[in-house]
Amino acid sequence: MNITSIALLLRIVILGGLLGVTPIIRGANIIISGDSIGAGYGIPSESAFPALLQSKIDSAKLDYKIVNASVSGDTTASGLRRVNWILKRKADVLVIELGGNDGLRGIHPEETKKNLVGIIDKARAKYPSIKILLAGMQMPANMGKRYTDQFKKIFPEVAKEKKVTLVPFLLEGVGAIPEMNLDDLIHPNPKGHARVAENVWKKLKPLLAR
Repeated sequence: MNITSIALLLRIVILGGLLGVTPIIRGANIIISGDSIGAGYGIPSESAFPALLQSKIDSAKLDYKIVNASVSGDTTASGLRRVNWILKRKADVLVIELGGNDGLRGIHPEETKKNLVGIIDKARAKYPSIKILLAGMQMPANMGKRYTDQFKKIFPEVAKEKKVTLVPFLLEGVGAIPEMNLDDLIHPNPKGHARVAENVWKKLKPLLAR
C-alpha cells in the first residue's frame, strides 16, 4: 500500500468517526444462531463446526467471517427472543441451527415451526437481502414414531414456505454413531464436528458464491 492509499484510508476512517459511522473495510458476516452443537459443547472451540467452516471459507478465498452466536441449551423460543440482539451486528448470511433441544424436551412441533418462521421473518425485516440457511434436525426413535415423524417434517416445511436453503439433516453421518460423538451420544466429538461442517458447507458454499 503506497502513501496515497494510506492517506485516503485514514481520511475515510476519520470522516467515519466524525459522522458517527463505523467504516466497513472488508468482508461480510455469517451469523450462526445455534445451540450446544454450534457452541461446540465438550470440545475445543477450534474443533467445532463453526471454526471449521471459517477454515473452509478462508481456503476458498471467500471474504466472509463467521460470527458464532450459539448458546448451549438454546431452543427455538430462546433463539427467537435473542434474534434482534444477535442481528445488531450486520448479517449477510444467517445460519439457524436450532430445534434439537425443542425435540428433546418434547415441545410441540407446531411451536417449533412457529418460532423458526419468526426468526426468519425478523431477520428479513431487518436485512431484506439476507441469505438464510436452516439446519434440519431429527429425533431418536425413543421419542415415539408419531413425534419423530412430525418433528422431521418441520424443517423442510419451513424451508419451502419461507424459501430458505435447507441442510436436510445437520447430523447426517454423525447422529447415533458412537465414534462420532462424545460419551453422551448427543454431542459430536471433533470427528463428528468435521462431518457436520461438511454437511453445512455443501449448502453454504453455493450461497456465498452468489
